[in-house]
Amino acid sequence: MEDHRKNGPENGKSENTAPADGVRINKYLSEAGICSRREADRLVEAGQVSIDGVTAQAGDRVLPGQKVVVAGREAKKEQEDILLAFYKPKGVECTSDRSNPDNIIDYINYGKRIYTIGRLDKNSSGLILLTNNGDLAYRIAKAGDRHEKEYVVMVDKPVTEEFLSGMAGGVPILGTVTAPAKVRRTGDRTFGIVLIQGMNRQIRRMCEYFGYRVVNLKRIRVMNISLGNLERGHYREVSPQERRDLYKLL
Repeated sequence: MEDHRKNGPENGKSENTAPADGVRINKYLSEAGICSRREADRLVEAGQVSIDGVTAQAGDRVLPGQKVVVAGREAKKEQEDILLAFYKPKGVECTSDRSNPDNIIDYINYGKRIYTIGRLDKNSSGLILLTNNGDLAYRIAKAGDRHEKEYVVMVDKPVTEEFLSGMAGGVPILGTVTAPAKVRRTGDRTFGIVLIQGMNRQIRRMCEYFGYRVVNLKRIRVMNISLGNLERGHYREVSPQERRDLYKLL
């Protein structure tokens, strides 16, 4: 396995009566990277979660030192809150399925349990965020929050003003019309675009609608976190200031 070096700086009825300063069980499971809060609620409702041996109920809280078990396995919350920015090369797939030889987890070889926030298709490159914080992943990935993602795109023929205007105004794909986007020309056959959606192969489908084929697509920003000078195939830890700004946006 290739070693990908880091870039950048280091960085029954429940009788559980945990006081209000504990962490709600659904948030605990989310932050432990087990599942989303919504899925945690379903697991609790199904009686699959216990706190110190007592079946958990919705709204129960977890205190430091208490043992949480989900479907027979202990759920331990990571002490370290990991958030990485990774420059994904083409050919790497945003999946945690280790049976897939192109999976992003084995490619990065980080050494701790992490997973991607959202996706970037196999034939695209650029910025993808990875974390061990399920709650953070859910909040960033929620399409309804209209979080910005910025891309630079190369197409197979010259970019026209009509094409740019059409891309910016909303394009009918996948049975709906895309939200308005910010679009700018960057070269004869290249343009930049900022989306607030995350539809499957959205930019490629939008371009195809106007008779263009995407030759190269790279994501350079997710919300306030930019790719910057990160090297292809490398990652860095998101800085404390970036984290603070990110949480303000959330």
